[in-house]
Amino acid sequence: MIYGIIGAGSFGIALANVIAEKTKVLVFTRRPDVATNIKTLRRNRNQNVHENIEATLDIERFCGECNLIFPVVPSSDFRNVMRLAAPHLKPYHQLIHGTKGLQVELPNQQKWDGNSAIKKDYIKTMSQIILEETNVLRVGCLSGPNLALEMAQKHPCATVIASKFDSVIDAGYEALHSHRFRVYRSHDIFSVELAGVFKNIMAIAAGISAGLDFGENAKAMLITRGFREIIHLAKTLGANPNAFLGVAGIGDLIATCSSNLSRNFSVGQRLAKGETINDIKNTMTETVEGINTTLLAHALAKQYRLQLPITTALTRLFQNECDVPTALNELLQHPNDEDVDFLATPTSSAAN
Repeated sequence: MIYGIIGAGSFGIALANVIAEKTKVLVFTRRPDVATNIKTLRRNRNQNVHENIEATLDIERFCGECNLIFPVVPSSDFRNVMRLAAPHLKPYHQLIHGTKGLQVELPNQQKWDGNSAIKKDYIKTMSQIILEETNVLRVGCLSGPNLALEMAQKHPCATVIASKFDSVIDAGYEALHSHRFRVYRSHDIFSVELAGVFKNIMAIAAGISAGLDFGENAKAMLITRGFREIIHLAKTLGANPNAFLGVAGIGDLIATCSSNLSRNFSVGQRLAKGETINDIKNTMTETVEGINTTLLAHALAKQYRLQLPITTALTRLFQNECDVPTALNELLQHPNDEDVDFLATPTSSAAN
């Protein structure tokens, strides 16, 4: 059996290496230089590439040889990649994506300006995009505290595979589960997807705190208050908060809010040192999903009148409306002093 990975970024290669310990893996990339590196140097993204991994530029061959496929590409390019693969995908294929991002799609091909309020109906998860663009019926996602470098170093870690189909979960489990890579199961794919997406916002905030040497008390405050914001936002979109209490939720949140290996965390650190968001984006070698997710969350908060002070502070920073000290002062002076207020039923305004 050959498993397929779409995307040769850090996480894609790390995931391929995990699977390659059991069987052959075919990696599809659109970059000839990456394919050459994998073939000749057996290196990519500062990771060794297992001998069972082969790279290909041929999407038709890729889809023809792989029944279980893991798309791991940036959310901004996800639909384009699915359109590229669509003519070669069949209903028997199973796709389990590992992309922690969302897309905004307004009616009549309007372009979102990154600021105006948006309704939840205009938010697309990656599993929804797969179903829209292909004839694949069985879709899943994987999400959890999966820092690529730690996976490459063969440290113990875990993930959640979520799907409405037991066959998809079983296939993903068979491909990935090992003595050091734990795989947990969920049928709530929508909630698991959102858990992986929204934690990136708080990773940026935690990076700012770390960059300012605020210590462990501040980090704990950010994680817990950030968790509150994530739950409120997810419930507004119709997600079940139970998914956020496990590996894909609080587990991933803790990892990305505590590690220099997290791209989103490193963005926060650089903001704390005085760099602008544009400078940071222009020098990052891989996509940082948390930047766009923060703007998207803020736009949803506008629409549904949610109190998301951390998200708001980050948005003001990204839009150059304030500096880091001002954002921190506004955050610390925010009047909301309720501790656990995210277990209540969403307000009626969220249905508008």
